Amino acid sequence: MSGGPKALPDSLLAWAEASLGAPVLAVHDASAARPSSRVWELARPDGTRYFLKCPAGAERYARETFAYRHAVPALGPGCAPRLLASDATLLALLVTALPGASLASLRLTPAGEREAHRRAGALLSRLHAAGRMPRDMRPAAEASLRTAAETAEEHLRRAGDHFTRDERRLARQAVRQLRRSWQVPLCFTHGDARARNLLCAGRHTALVDFGQARFAAAVHDFVLLSTDAWAGRPDLRAAFFAGYGRELGAEERHVLRCLAVADTVGRLARGASSGEAEAGAEARGRLGLQRLLAEGGLESAPLHLVHGERGRKQLR
Repeated sequence: MSGGPKALPDSLLAWAEASLGAPVLAVHDASAARPSSRVWELARPDGTRYFLKCPAGAERYARETFAYRHAVPALGPGCAPRLLASDATLLALLVTALPGASLASLRLTPAGEREAHRRAGALLSRLHAAGRMPRDMRPAAEASLRTAAETAEEHLRRAGDHFTRDERRLARQAVRQLRRSWQVPLCFTHGDARARNLLCAGRHTALVDFGQARFAAAVHDFVLLSTDAWAGRPDLRAAFFAGYGRELGAEERHVLRCLAVADTVGRLARGASSGEAEAGAEARGRLGLQRLLAEGGLESAPLHLVHGERGRKQLR
Protein backbone atom coordinates (compact mmCIF):
# COMPACT_ATOMS: atom_id res chain seq x y z
CA MET A 1 0.00 0.00 0.00
CA SER A 2 1.34 3.40 -0.97
CA GLY A 3 2.75 5.43 1.91
CA GLY A 4 3.27 2.45 4.22
CA PRO A 5 1.03 1.17 7.03
CA LYS A 6 -1.40 3.62 8.60
CA ALA A 7 -0.90 4.17 12.30
CA LEU A 8 -3.95 3.97 14.55
CA PRO A 9 -4.45 7.39 16.21
CA ASP A 10 -4.28 7.41 20.00
CA SER A 11 -7.82 8.79 20.23
CA LEU A 12 -9.22 5.81 18.30
CA LEU A 13 -7.19 3.30 20.31
CA ALA A 14 -8.47 4.81 23.57
CA TRP A 15 -12.04 4.69 22.28
CA ALA A 16 -11.68 1.06 21.18
CA GLU A 17 -10.24 -0.02 24.53
CA ALA A 18 -13.01 1.81 26.40
CA SER A 19 -15.62 0.17 24.16
CA LEU A 20 -14.13 -3.29 24.64
CA GLY A 21 -13.46 -2.82 28.34
CA ALA A 22 -10.03 -4.33 27.88
CA PRO A 23 -6.59 -3.33 26.57
CA VAL A 24 -5.68 -3.93 22.95
CA LEU A 25 -2.57 -6.06 22.61
CA ALA A 26 -1.92 -5.80 18.87
CA VAL A 27 -2.89 -3.49 16.01
CA HIS A 28 -2.56 -4.35 12.33
CA ASP A 29 -3.32 -1.97 9.46
CA ALA A 30 -5.97 -3.72 7.34
CA SER A 31 -6.80 -0.77 5.06
CA ALA A 32 -7.39 -1.33 1.36
CA ALA A 33 -4.87 0.07 -1.13
CA ARG A 34 -6.52 3.47 -1.48
CA PRO A 35 -5.93 6.71 0.45
CA SER A 36 -9.47 6.95 1.87
CA SER A 37 -9.46 3.46 3.42
CA ARG A 38 -8.86 3.41 7.22
CA VAL A 39 -9.31 -0.04 8.78
CA TRP A 40 -7.36 -1.69 11.59
CA GLU A 41 -7.46 -5.22 12.96
CA LEU A 42 -7.26 -5.27 16.77
CA ALA A 43 -6.45 -8.16 19.11
CA ARG A 44 -7.06 -8.45 22.84
CA PRO A 45 -4.70 -10.38 25.13
CA ASP A 46 -6.99 -13.43 24.93
CA GLY A 47 -6.60 -13.48 21.14
CA THR A 48 -10.09 -12.22 20.31
CA ARG A 49 -9.98 -10.09 17.13
CA TYR A 50 -11.99 -7.04 16.07
CA PHE A 51 -11.97 -4.50 13.26
CA LEU A 52 -12.02 -0.74 13.75
CA LYS A 53 -13.14 1.12 10.64
CA CYS A 54 -13.41 4.84 9.89
CA PRO A 55 -15.62 5.36 6.82
CA ALA A 56 -14.68 8.24 4.52
CA GLY A 57 -17.05 10.98 5.65
CA ALA A 58 -20.28 11.36 7.60
CA GLU A 59 -22.51 10.06 4.81
CA ARG A 60 -20.64 6.77 4.48
CA TYR A 61 -20.49 6.44 8.27
CA ALA A 62 -24.27 6.87 8.51
CA ARG A 63 -24.84 4.38 5.67
CA GLU A 64 -22.67 1.67 7.19
CA THR A 65 -24.03 2.20 10.70
CA PHE A 66 -27.58 1.91 9.36
CA ALA A 67 -26.65 -1.34 7.61
CA TYR A 68 -25.24 -2.94 10.76
CA ARG A 69 -28.14 -1.83 12.93
CA HIS A 70 -31.12 -2.42 10.66
CA ALA A 71 -30.26 -5.03 8.02
CA VAL A 72 -27.24 -7.15 8.96
CA PRO A 73 -28.99 -8.87 11.93
CA ALA A 74 -31.34 -10.51 9.40
CA LEU A 75 -28.44 -12.62 8.12
CA GLY A 76 -28.25 -14.55 11.37
CA PRO A 77 -25.52 -15.24 13.96
CA GLY A 78 -22.04 -15.62 12.52
CA CYS A 79 -23.11 -14.71 8.99
CA ALA A 80 -21.78 -11.14 9.17
CA PRO A 81 -19.71 -9.03 11.58
CA ARG A 82 -21.59 -7.68 14.60
CA LEU A 83 -21.48 -3.98 15.44
CA LEU A 84 -20.11 -3.48 18.96
CA ALA A 85 -19.78 0.31 19.12
CA SER A 86 -19.95 3.40 16.92
CA ASP A 87 -19.06 7.05 17.40
CA ALA A 88 -20.41 9.77 15.09
CA THR A 89 -17.82 12.29 16.27
CA LEU A 90 -14.88 10.01 15.52
CA LEU A 91 -16.69 8.50 12.50
CA ALA A 92 -15.63 5.12 13.84
CA LEU A 93 -17.17 1.64 13.88
CA LEU A 94 -16.00 -1.32 15.95
CA VAL A 95 -17.12 -4.74 14.71
CA THR A 96 -16.37 -8.37 15.47
CA ALA A 97 -13.96 -10.37 13.32
CA LEU A 98 -15.10 -13.63 11.76
CA PRO A 99 -13.17 -16.84 11.12
CA GLY A 100 -12.38 -17.96 7.62
CA ALA A 101 -10.68 -16.80 4.45
CA SER A 102 -11.94 -14.78 1.52
CA LEU A 103 -13.57 -16.90 -1.18
CA ALA A 104 -11.39 -15.08 -3.70
CA SER A 105 -8.26 -16.43 -2.01
CA LEU A 106 -9.33 -20.05 -1.64
CA ARG A 107 -8.60 -22.93 -3.97
CA LEU A 108 -11.71 -25.08 -3.77
CA THR A 109 -12.93 -28.02 -5.80
CA PRO A 110 -15.63 -27.15 -8.37
CA ALA A 111 -18.19 -28.71 -6.04
CA GLY A 112 -16.86 -26.63 -3.14
CA GLU A 113 -17.09 -23.47 -5.22
CA ARG A 114 -20.67 -24.23 -6.18
CA GLU A 115 -21.62 -24.81 -2.55
CA ALA A 116 -19.98 -21.51 -1.49
CA HIS A 117 -21.91 -19.63 -4.17
CA ARG A 118 -25.15 -21.35 -3.19
CA ARG A 119 -24.63 -20.18 0.39
CA ALA A 120 -23.77 -16.69 -0.87
CA GLY A 121 -27.06 -16.59 -2.76
CA ALA A 122 -28.95 -17.54 0.41
CA LEU A 123 -27.15 -14.78 2.36
CA LEU A 124 -27.98 -12.09 -0.18
CA SER A 125 -31.57 -13.30 -0.33
CA ARG A 126 -31.91 -12.73 3.42
CA LEU A 127 -30.24 -9.32 3.18
CA HIS A 128 -32.50 -8.28 0.31
CA ALA A 129 -35.55 -9.19 2.37
CA ALA A 130 -34.38 -7.26 5.44
CA GLY A 131 -36.63 -4.49 6.63
CA ARG A 132 -38.88 -1.95 5.01
CA MET A 133 -37.50 0.92 3.02
CA PRO A 134 -37.76 4.27 4.84
CA ARG A 135 -39.67 6.83 2.84
CA ASP A 136 -36.75 9.25 2.66
CA MET A 137 -34.50 6.56 1.13
CA ARG A 138 -36.89 5.58 -1.66
CA PRO A 139 -36.00 8.36 -4.17
CA ALA A 140 -32.32 7.35 -4.23
CA ALA A 141 -33.26 3.66 -4.55
CA GLU A 142 -35.59 4.38 -7.45
CA ALA A 143 -32.89 6.46 -9.13
CA SER A 144 -30.08 3.91 -8.64
CA LEU A 145 -30.06 2.73 -12.26
CA ARG A 146 -30.07 6.27 -13.63
CA THR A 147 -27.27 7.16 -11.22
CA ALA A 148 -25.24 4.25 -12.60
CA ALA A 149 -25.89 5.58 -16.11
CA GLU A 150 -24.68 9.06 -15.20
CA THR A 151 -21.53 7.68 -13.58
CA ALA A 152 -20.74 5.55 -16.64
CA GLU A 153 -21.30 8.51 -18.94
CA GLU A 154 -18.89 10.62 -16.89
CA HIS A 155 -16.24 7.88 -17.02
CA LEU A 156 -16.69 7.59 -20.77
CA ARG A 157 -16.35 11.35 -21.19
CA ARG A 158 -13.14 11.45 -19.18
CA ALA A 159 -11.45 8.46 -20.77
CA GLY A 160 -13.18 8.10 -24.13
CA ASP A 161 -9.94 7.70 -26.08
CA HIS A 162 -9.13 4.63 -23.96
CA PHE A 163 -12.00 2.73 -25.59
CA THR A 164 -12.43 1.40 -29.10
CA ARG A 165 -15.24 2.73 -31.26
CA ASP A 166 -17.31 -0.41 -30.66
CA GLU A 167 -16.70 -0.25 -26.90
CA ARG A 168 -17.85 3.39 -26.82
CA ARG A 169 -20.96 2.44 -28.78
CA LEU A 170 -21.74 -0.36 -26.33
CA ALA A 171 -21.20 1.96 -23.35
CA ARG A 172 -23.58 4.53 -24.81
CA GLN A 173 -26.17 1.81 -25.36
CA ALA A 174 -25.89 0.88 -21.69
CA VAL A 175 -26.28 4.50 -20.60
CA ARG A 176 -29.41 4.93 -22.74
CA GLN A 177 -30.95 1.69 -21.49
CA LEU A 178 -30.27 2.40 -17.81
CA ARG A 179 -32.04 5.75 -18.09
CA ARG A 180 -35.32 4.02 -18.85
CA SER A 181 -37.77 3.10 -16.11
CA TRP A 182 -37.54 -0.61 -15.42
CA GLN A 183 -39.88 -2.79 -13.38
CA VAL A 184 -37.22 -4.35 -11.19
CA PRO A 185 -37.30 -5.10 -7.45
CA LEU A 186 -35.90 -2.56 -4.99
CA CYS A 187 -34.40 -3.73 -1.71
CA PHE A 188 -31.55 -3.29 0.74
CA THR A 189 -28.36 -4.19 -1.15
CA HIS A 190 -24.82 -4.98 -0.04
CA GLY A 191 -23.37 -2.75 -2.76
CA ASP A 192 -20.05 -4.61 -3.08
CA ALA A 193 -21.05 -8.26 -3.38
CA ARG A 194 -18.05 -10.14 -4.73
CA ALA A 195 -15.88 -13.12 -3.85
CA ARG A 196 -13.43 -11.13 -1.74
CA ASN A 197 -16.27 -10.04 0.59
CA LEU A 198 -17.41 -13.61 1.22
CA LEU A 199 -15.61 -15.41 4.07
CA CYS A 200 -15.56 -19.20 4.05
CA ALA A 201 -14.77 -21.37 7.07
CA GLY A 202 -15.43 -25.04 6.39
CA ARG A 203 -19.01 -25.27 5.16
CA HIS A 204 -19.94 -21.86 6.54
CA THR A 205 -20.02 -18.62 4.51
CA ALA A 206 -20.34 -15.07 5.84
CA LEU A 207 -20.75 -11.66 4.21
CA VAL A 208 -18.47 -8.77 5.21
CA ASP A 209 -17.82 -5.09 4.41
CA PHE A 210 -21.07 -3.13 4.34
CA GLY A 211 -19.50 0.22 3.46
CA GLN A 212 -21.50 0.54 0.24
CA ALA A 213 -24.78 -0.95 1.47
CA ARG A 214 -27.92 0.97 0.52
CA PHE A 215 -31.46 0.65 -0.77
CA ALA A 216 -31.30 0.21 -4.54
CA ALA A 217 -32.35 -2.13 -7.35
CA ALA A 218 -31.59 -5.69 -6.24
CA VAL A 219 -29.80 -6.42 -9.52
CA HIS A 220 -26.90 -4.16 -8.47
CA ASP A 221 -25.72 -6.95 -6.15
CA PHE A 222 -25.18 -9.40 -9.03
CA VAL A 223 -22.95 -7.19 -11.20
CA LEU A 224 -19.52 -7.83 -9.70
CA LEU A 225 -20.11 -11.55 -9.41
CA SER A 226 -21.31 -11.75 -13.02
CA THR A 227 -18.27 -9.93 -14.38
CA ASP A 228 -15.75 -11.86 -12.31
CA ALA A 229 -16.46 -15.13 -10.50
CA TRP A 230 -19.27 -16.21 -12.85
CA ALA A 231 -17.43 -15.33 -16.08
CA GLY A 232 -17.12 -18.62 -17.90
CA ARG A 233 -18.70 -20.47 -14.94
CA PRO A 234 -22.44 -20.79 -15.51
CA ASP A 235 -22.46 -23.52 -12.85
CA LEU A 236 -21.52 -20.95 -10.17
CA ARG A 237 -24.24 -18.59 -11.36
CA ALA A 238 -26.80 -21.40 -11.27
CA ALA A 239 -25.69 -22.42 -7.77
CA PHE A 240 -25.96 -18.83 -6.53
CA PHE A 241 -29.53 -18.35 -7.77
CA ALA A 242 -30.52 -21.77 -6.42
CA GLY A 243 -29.50 -20.42 -3.01
CA TYR A 244 -31.08 -17.04 -3.71
CA GLY A 245 -34.41 -18.72 -4.25
CA ARG A 246 -35.43 -17.26 -7.59
CA GLU A 247 -34.08 -16.61 -11.06
CA LEU A 248 -33.90 -13.14 -12.58
CA GLY A 249 -36.77 -11.92 -14.71
CA ALA A 250 -36.25 -10.80 -18.32
CA GLU A 251 -35.94 -7.13 -17.40
CA GLU A 252 -33.50 -7.85 -14.57
CA ARG A 253 -31.34 -9.94 -16.91
CA HIS A 254 -31.20 -7.09 -19.40
CA VAL A 255 -30.48 -4.49 -16.73
CA LEU A 256 -27.72 -6.73 -15.37
CA ARG A 257 -26.05 -6.74 -18.79
CA CYS A 258 -26.27 -2.95 -18.92
CA LEU A 259 -24.85 -2.57 -15.41
CA ALA A 260 -22.03 -4.99 -16.25
CA VAL A 261 -21.05 -2.74 -19.15
CA ALA A 262 -21.28 0.37 -16.96
CA ASP A 263 -19.14 -1.25 -14.26
CA THR A 264 -16.50 -2.33 -16.76
CA VAL A 265 -16.39 1.15 -18.28
CA GLY A 266 -15.76 2.56 -14.81
CA ARG A 267 -12.97 0.11 -14.05
CA LEU A 268 -11.24 0.69 -17.37
CA ALA A 269 -11.56 4.47 -17.03
CA ARG A 270 -10.17 4.46 -13.48
CA GLY A 271 -7.31 2.25 -14.57
CA ALA A 272 -6.52 4.56 -17.49
CA SER A 273 -6.48 7.67 -15.28
CA SER A 274 -4.54 6.22 -12.34
CA GLY A 275 -2.38 3.62 -13.99
CA GLU A 276 -3.15 1.38 -10.99
CA ALA A 277 -5.86 -0.94 -12.27
CA GLU A 278 -5.98 -4.16 -10.25
CA ALA A 279 -4.10 -7.05 -11.81
CA GLY A 280 -6.13 -8.65 -14.60
CA ALA A 281 -9.11 -6.29 -14.19
CA GLU A 282 -8.58 -4.53 -17.51
CA ALA A 283 -8.13 -7.79 -19.41
CA ARG A 284 -11.27 -9.28 -17.82
CA GLY A 285 -13.18 -6.07 -18.52
CA ARG A 286 -12.25 -6.02 -22.15
CA LEU A 287 -13.13 -9.70 -22.54
CA GLY A 288 -16.54 -8.95 -21.03
CA LEU A 289 -17.13 -6.05 -23.40
CA GLN A 290 -16.06 -8.15 -26.38
CA ARG A 291 -18.40 -10.95 -25.29
CA LEU A 292 -21.36 -8.58 -25.11
CA LEU A 293 -20.45 -7.10 -28.48
CA ALA A 294 -20.34 -10.60 -29.96
CA GLU A 295 -23.81 -11.26 -28.54
CA GLY A 296 -25.19 -8.24 -30.37
CA GLY A 297 -24.83 -5.48 -27.79
CA LEU A 298 -27.74 -4.09 -25.81
CA GLU A 299 -30.15 -2.66 -28.35
CA SER A 300 -32.60 -5.56 -28.03
CA ALA A 301 -34.48 -5.05 -24.77
CA PRO A 302 -37.60 -6.58 -23.19
CA LEU A 303 -40.82 -4.96 -24.33
CA HIS A 304 -42.37 -4.57 -20.87
CA LEU A 305 -40.95 -1.20 -19.89
CA VAL A 306 -42.54 0.76 -17.06
CA HIS A 307 -42.97 4.48 -17.63
CA GLY A 308 -42.92 6.24 -14.27
CA GLU A 309 -42.52 4.48 -10.94
CA ARG A 310 -45.89 2.75 -10.59
CA GLY A 311 -44.64 -0.71 -11.40
CA ARG A 312 -41.61 -0.71 -9.12
CA LYS A 313 -41.45 -3.67 -6.75
CA GLN A 314 -39.93 -3.79 -3.31
CA LEU A 315 -38.68 -7.05 -1.88
CA ARG A 316 -39.92 -7.73 1.63
